Amino acid sequence: MAIAQELLEILACPKCKGGLRLADQPEALICDACKLRYPIKEDIPIMLIDEAESLP
Repeated sequence: MAIAQELLEILACPKCKGGLRLADQPEALICDACKLRYPIKEDIPIMLIDEAESLP
């Protein structure tokens, strides 16, 4: 796991400011409220709304 639990607890979705959860495959942060997936590249979460992928 690339993201430490302490960091995951303070990160928030940039769109709704809600909590995020860690997805393993592909490695990403998921906002269930917005249905967005924020990618993690080289152990760095990309927290840009424009870079997020919509979830079905």
